[in-house]
Amino acid sequence: MLTQDIAHDLTQAMKSREEPKLSALRMLKSELQKLQADKGRGAEITDDDVHTVIRRLIKQRKDAAEQYRAGGANDRAESELAEIGILEPYLPKQLGDDEIDAIISQSAKELGLSSPKDMGRLMKAVMSKAKGQADGARVKERVTACLNK
Repeated sequence: MLTQDIAHDLTQAMKSREEPKLSALRMLKSELQKLQADKGRGAEITDDDVHTVIRRLIKQRKDAAEQYRAGGANDRAESELAEIGILEPYLPKQLGDDEIDAIISQSAKELGLSSPKDMGRLMKAVMSKAKGQADGARVKERVTACLNK
C-alpha cells in the first residue's frame, strides 16, 4: 500500500536527514492521519484516498508558489515547488497530451458529442476514463480545443 511506502520513505528521510523531503512527508502523513480520523478508527485508507490527498496538497503548493512569486518571495516559491517534486512520485503516471486527445476523441465519438455545449458531458466521460491520471485543468483545455474545432 501507498501509506506504507510513505511511512518507509519518511523513516529513510529521517535517517538521511533530508530536511525538505522530511518536511513534505511529515505534512503528508499528518493529512493522512486527519483523513483516517475523519473516516473513523476501523476504516482503511485506500490508495485512491492517498492520491486525492496528494493532489490537493500539490494544488495548494502551486497556489502558494504563485502567491509567493507575486509577492516577490522567490525563495519561498522555490521551496513550495520543491515540495511538489517530492509529492508527485506518489501519484500514478500522468497521461500525455496525445493520450488525453485519444480518450477525448474516443469518448466524443461514443457519445456523439461535437459542440461546445457538450463540454460537461464530455469532461465527465474523459475524467472517468483517465481516473486520476490527468489533471482536470489540462483535460478541460484539451476538451475545449477539441470541441471548438
